[in-house]
Amino acid sequence: MDSDKAFEYKQRQTEDMSEQMFYFGEGKISGYASCFLGITSFLAVLCYQFPSYLTTADLRAVYDGKVLQSVLMVTMWLSLFFALLTFVLSKKRRLGAIGVLFTLAGFAAGGYTVEVGEIEPTRFSLGLDWLLLTLIASVVIFTFLEKIFPKYREQAILRPEWKLDLFYFCVNHLLVAVLLFISNYFVVSVFGWAVSKTVQSYIQSLPVIVQVLILIIFADFVLYWSHRLFHEVPRLWRFHAVHHSVEHMDWLAGSRNHIVQTIVDRSVAMVPLYLLGASKEAFDIYVTFAALQAVLVHSNIGVPFGPLKYLVATPQYHHWHHSSDQPAIDTNYAVHTPLFDWVFKTYHMPVKHWPAEYGTTKRLPRSFIEQFLFPFKKME
Repeated sequence: MDSDKAFEYKQRQTEDMSEQMFYFGEGKISGYASCFLGITSFLAVLCYQFPSYLTTADLRAVYDGKVLQSVLMVTMWLSLFFALLTFVLSKKRRLGAIGVLFTLAGFAAGGYTVEVGEIEPTRFSLGLDWLLLTLIASVVIFTFLEKIFPKYREQAILRPEWKLDLFYFCVNHLLVAVLLFISNYFVVSVFGWAVSKTVQSYIQSLPVIVQVLILIIFADFVLYWSHRLFHEVPRLWRFHAVHHSVEHMDWLAGSRNHIVQTIVDRSVAMVPLYLLGASKEAFDIYVTFAALQAVLVHSNIGVPFGPLKYLVATPQYHHWHHSSDQPAIDTNYAVHTPLFDWVFKTYHMPVKHWPAEYGTTKRLPRSFIEQFLFPFKKME
């Protein structure tokens, strides 16, 4: 579906964001750094104080709490250092003051010396540790990549509606335990009868890399059709339109998802993973790959990727899915690889061009509550 000859592609015109840009020496970078590190440090201390209610059991089994205490120590002192730098460089010291306030509150709550002991299991908990770890990793990795290899250099880190998408990011990660419970319950109760020990034993006998490739292909097949239905069924589209309401693409943009869409996506993706029964190593590799790719394809990264762009979903490929340019509407449904878009003729990839416009053709409300209610309102 390459429409280079039938459509006049234009360059994207990004609005002036010079006031939102970060410049060395003005105290803005240090102010946001102090605020970010101060808030995350305080929340991390709360995770240590109330682990049964604020951390996820599966994730606790992966990381070392004592090692992360050393990381917490560094972030708390860095927050104070950046706050001091802000006070020296800038007349607007509010961000530095917020960083100091939260860091001192963290110290008052026990700081990085809270004793790490046994954790009493609870049925449900908020994934605050998951939120903090993924947020910090995403900010460090993808903000760096977007500044070194940007597609739209003139787009600020704090682009329009970044606060809305950060709120979506926080909600989706805090509810990770609840979402996993719902998706697992759905898959087991509906598809438990279809489990074949013979099939699962055969899958587990294969090399790990082959298992991972099988998981990618089967998961992508069901996600392709789920995604396509959300586009082509009007009532479902209203839920998915929330995700497409993003008008500036970056690593945070992919977080904007209606909670119903998130539950469906998690549940659908779990079906092939559950039925295939791959080894834990293969499953963990797939989950890591899927999580990183979900962030990458929305990011403001202009790396061409060479021949890889025909094998895996890349930012250019998925940006076209988010485009409101006419040839790109209802294309590029696949999540991991363009394979099924090729097969079912929904592939759109003019390799010399990127979208000029993003978002929905009819603009949605711009607040979290309004977007949450939007799918439930009467269709016009």
